[in-house]
Amino acid sequence: MSGYADRAPGYLTFRVAPQDGPIAAFAEQEAWEARERYPELLGVGLGEFFHARELDTGGWELSEYGNDTPQGARDSLGSHFRMRAKAAEEAGDAKSQKTWMSGTLRMDREVVDDLRVHGEHFRIVRAAKFVRLGNAGPEPPRPSDPDPAEVGEGYREPRRTKGFVVDPYTSTGLADSLLRLDLVQFVGPGPGAPEDVRRDARRAARDYPGGVLLPAVFMVAERTDGEWQSHNPGASHSTPQGARDALAGWLRVMAPFTLRLSDEKKAEYARAADKLDEKRGNSLSVDGTRFRVTRVERLVRIGPDGPEGPRPSDYDPEPPIEVHTRQLKEQGLWEDDEDEPVELDERTRELQALWEAEEERRAAVKERKARQRRG
Repeated sequence: MSGYADRAPGYLTFRVAPQDGPIAAFAEQEAWEARERYPELLGVGLGEFFHARELDTGGWELSEYGNDTPQGARDSLGSHFRMRAKAAEEAGDAKSQKTWMSGTLRMDREVVDDLRVHGEHFRIVRAAKFVRLGNAGPEPPRPSDPDPAEVGEGYREPRRTKGFVVDPYTSTGLADSLLRLDLVQFVGPGPGAPEDVRRDARRAARDYPGGVLLPAVFMVAERTDGEWQSHNPGASHSTPQGARDALAGWLRVMAPFTLRLSDEKKAEYARAADKLDEKRGNSLSVDGTRFRVTRVERLVRIGPDGPEGPRPSDYDPEPPIEVHTRQLKEQGLWEDDEDEPVELDERTRELQALWEAEEERRAAVKERKARQRRG
């Protein structure tokens, strides 16, 4: 059909362009190979939520950090407004300071996902997460994925969503464009999901038929009883090393605590963590469970009014902070005296001891590496 491109809505635009440079060409080749080796796409149950600002030049600029609940993103936006208010106050602009604080107070009191403050348009944005699966399991990190952090330092790496603009007019390579096409057609949850979740997924596919890929993140998958599942669905990391560090921390601290491991088992889990640190691999097995650092694709759906916001069925257990505080007071669970010493129970002291031992181990490793560099 002639002239179709001129009449296509912007949110349905897929702009394909050659990606310049040898690294980009290598990443494009890997993306093609991933389609063959890991052909199945599987949705990760929990979404990821950002606050975003609409740009006059087009698109929506995301916050650096995502949250595993919509309210977490709302609280983050409220903090952003508070910082803007402080900057206005320091600049002597009382009117702007008052306007930004009004936005802060509204976020503290109301569940609001779209608003304008001081002439700027903000929205809570939902990103869906997906993993590729093949005969060997979920896709691990690719050689072209940035992984610059040292062992134990993954948390220091900035999120790749910092300054990212959700804009369907931004061009991508052919492989990523085909992935976008696959994902916007992916309705979502499989058999067994609650009906409200399935209904919201179908509505999202209808109302937000376009999409933009975010930079990949990494999480830990585990295989037990022949099935792969997310080790911690709400946690993702900007680099493979961040995911390795999280797994190593779980093996050394949280596994002994939550699984109530014997001293012998604690040592076994600690040896597995040491091996992970030493090899910087993406897979390991311990105590009958196989773990894998897994690459996660993310998509923000786009419709006529912009990016998709939270869905009614999204996990969102906590209300805004002022509402939550009032509820706790009504239930008699709020303590006004912050100076009152907190008495730790036996289990909490046990967890504290595990974390203190881990901090001592990390400090010793850091000192040893520093001596080696000096030597």
